[in-house]
Amino acid sequence: MTEAAIGFAGIQARSTTSRGTIVAATLGNVFESFDLYIYGIMAGTIAKLYFPATNDTVSLLLFLGTFGVTFFMRPLGALYLGNLGDRIGRKKVMSLSLLLMTVGMLIIALTPAYASIGVMAPILIVGGRMLQGFSAGGEFGSATALLAEHNPHRRGFIASWQTATQGLAMMMASSFGALLAWSLTPEQFNDWGWRVPFLFGAILGPIGMYIRRATNESAEFSGIQPTKHPMAEMLKYEKTRVLVSAGLIILATITIWMAVFMPTYASKQFHVDSTTAFAGTIATGAVVFLLSPIIGLLSDVIGRTKTMIVSALATFLLAYPAFAVLQQSSTLATLLIVQGVLGLLIALYFAPLPALMADIFPANIRTSGLSLSYNLGVTIFGGFAPFVLTSLGSITGDALSPSYYVMFGAIASGLAIWGARSLFNLR
Repeated sequence: MTEAAIGFAGIQARSTTSRGTIVAATLGNVFESFDLYIYGIMAGTIAKLYFPATNDTVSLLLFLGTFGVTFFMRPLGALYLGNLGDRIGRKKVMSLSLLLMTVGMLIIALTPAYASIGVMAPILIVGGRMLQGFSAGGEFGSATALLAEHNPHRRGFIASWQTATQGLAMMMASSFGALLAWSLTPEQFNDWGWRVPFLFGAILGPIGMYIRRATNESAEFSGIQPTKHPMAEMLKYEKTRVLVSAGLIILATITIWMAVFMPTYASKQFHVDSTTAFAGTIATGAVVFLLSPIIGLLSDVIGRTKTMIVSALATFLLAYPAFAVLQQSSTLATLLIVQGVLGLLIALYFAPLPALMADIFPANIRTSGLSLSYNLGVTIFGGFAPFVLTSLGSITGDALSPSYYVMFGAIASGLAIWGARSLFNLR
């Protein structure tokens, strides 16, 4: 075999390995994101069935408050599973997190409503969500570390598939919501229709675990001596890295949840019909899915923070006008434009983010750092985002008030980008 043929075969092998690693690592992200998004999309229905109250808004706020509380399990999962990922490897933790997620989703899908079993219904729902929150605490860190370490020279492109698959999961969840809302009567939807996507999601778990069996650990992790207590070492010596990384997550998690919660919010505040509202979220997911790999590839050339700074500034400037336009013209065309622009801003910011976060932490504590910082940011600013968005509108009576929360996220994450550049010399 000639040298050229050998070189071509090597390129093909690396390409095949890259695709396999991307598929194995991101399947869990699809599963986790689909679960979170469908739970948010079904907020109104689940609130009435499991958290009944005399007022629909109170019922929804009870549900969303509990939804946020379950996010407190994510940092606990990050502490345990993130630490485990730096000790025994990313692959084993990825499989464990998928198993726990699957069990949690089955609990939610199969639990009878409050009318059937009383107070045990919300207890079981919260229990399933807490189990999923714990498992999600280790999923992003271990999968992102594996992707980022697979090829350091293409870290932005490969790690951006974490963001792309969140867009795919958003499309899947919104498509389920739109299809069910269109094809079923309200009675059928409340009786059994809302459970269908949860059962579908539970199927993804075993498939993901099977595919992940063939995944290899990254060469970067295999080539180092694992730290005995990585999480403790990171918390003792690297707190600044954790805080900066968590700050980077703020805008990403707020805008993602803004997109996911928009069907519920648009229906309630702007009286948009449910099918139209779901179409807007499908548009956001499609834009994120298609653009994220391109922007991730670009970040390998020009640096991570350049597109992120542009996105943060544009989000700050456009948040209020976008809500105002939607309030004035609550049509399908307007919603598609607003949600499409939101998808572009999410992709510009979120696509380079996993690689930038991986750059912040050294390999021996990378899973611990990624897991804890990501889940702190998501818990504090994402877990309660739907609750904040709903309560702001109810308390102020201003349908545009959620835009202030988005603007806050842009400022906070803008400061974190400055920290990543100045403290760690990351570009």
